[in-house]
Amino acid sequence: MAFETELKLAIAAQDVPALLAHPLLAAEPSQRQRLVSTYFDTPKRTLLARRVAVRERRVGRQTLLTVKTAGSVIGGLARRGEWEAQTTPGAFDFVALVDDTTLADELQALAGMLVPVFTTDFTRRQWLVTHRKAQIEVALDRGHIHATTRDGPRSLPLLELELELKQGPPDALFSLARQLGHNAHLRPVAASKSDRGYVLHQGRRAKAVKAEAVTLPPLEHPMDAFRRVALACLSQLQANEAGVLHSDDIEYLHQARVALRRLRAALRVFAPALPHKFVARWGAAWKALALSLGDARDHDVFRTSLLPGLIPLLGPRDAARLQTWARVQGDAARDAARHRLASRDTSEHLLAFTRALLRLKVDDGAASVASLEPWARKRLRQRHRGLLRHIRTADLFDAVERHQVRIEAKKLRYALDFLASLWPPERLSELTEALVQAQDLLGQMNDRVSAQRLLASAPKAGSDRLQMVLGAQLVEFAAHLPSVLKALTQAPVPWK
Repeated sequence: MAFETELKLAIAAQDVPALLAHPLLAAEPSQRQRLVSTYFDTPKRTLLARRVAVRERRVGRQTLLTVKTAGSVIGGLARRGEWEAQTTPGAFDFVALVDDTTLADELQALAGMLVPVFTTDFTRRQWLVTHRKAQIEVALDRGHIHATTRDGPRSLPLLELELELKQGPPDALFSLARQLGHNAHLRPVAASKSDRGYVLHQGRRAKAVKAEAVTLPPLEHPMDAFRRVALACLSQLQANEAGVLHSDDIEYLHQARVALRRLRAALRVFAPALPHKFVARWGAAWKALALSLGDARDHDVFRTSLLPGLIPLLGPRDAARLQTWARVQGDAARDAARHRLASRDTSEHLLAFTRALLRLKVDDGAASVASLEPWARKRLRQRHRGLLRHIRTADLFDAVERHQVRIEAKKLRYALDFLASLWPPERLSELTEALVQAQDLLGQMNDRVSAQRLLASAPKAGSDRLQMVLGAQLVEFAAHLPSVLKALTQAPVPWK
């Protein structure tokens, strides 16, 4: 089996001339060819469920049959299994093509049921570039994806840059992307042509992607465990990026913010096992995006969760003014978050962080660190003690001190989420449930504090009354805090 390693990058049409003028491309001869590909699946979409792509690609007078497995896509870098050979159209000889006998047999059993699902039709301009002791094929693809849906034919424009590693270290892909990015804004993307083709064909609305559990080998080094966790966070962030940029569904922004929050939390949890400069640089680098997404999320929660319950307390005129203000302010906050997420700074951070993440090495000094399980016990114990200390000393009626308790609870919750695979689920259930209850209550209180902050700049007519209502709700929530936090302090811990 051959492995395809490539970095996929989105580029805007207005940036193409500047990209083509880059010395690394201008100095190399290029080739152009039109590529028309048909992707196949069974009527029940068996290949989609298996995350396998089968296509026939017409290149001149030749037809190539290609099979690709899902592999992994992180920070735009994809590594997947690939088989390709010349074929006769409609002759699906997977046994001859695929050297993985199990997969070959499974595909051959489906061959008679395969039907066209969608096509891609684009012109590819490609260069073979030598960079950092690597040979890299640079391909600029421009065209369309076509599919037939229940509502008739549909098309989606296609414009992207692919850097495919032919020989050498994968790190060279990031180095080349950075060089080319001096001339054009290149944004790493995770969705393949196949992914986009299926979405177009099914006419389905994509859904926001939640965090998935990460399984960590107990004997692996904490630095390697961090890499697994951080890559999962990046994957979630990128999976929700398009939804934040192009959809008004607030769940995309929420999940993108969760991904970024988890990533920053992972930097703190695993900090003792990571280079200090790495933690300092990337903890600060992701802060601006986190603040922007957080501000937009505060407006979303206020407008969709809290305001509907407050509006009936106002007269019609004041209610209309406040609703208009909330919509305008929320739209502005969302536009700012979109601008930050789509910015060149964020694109460069995604590329540079993924590169730095993959380059992390367990050096001689770090090699003396214990394997993950004992290290995790110690780290969770530290987090737990920090939370208990803040619960004991905090004035829970003081918003700042109460918020610090919430932060410490989040730190422990994220640490527990990251390291959960090291213990049987039943060992974690009571502590996890207690953390969920505490975070939910503290989160409800924090939402109201944020609402009070937003209302401070709202039209004054009626907003003072709403401030009082929110204050009364805070007092009511605070009455439940002692019992919820007591349950948290008494919950058994899995690391003893």
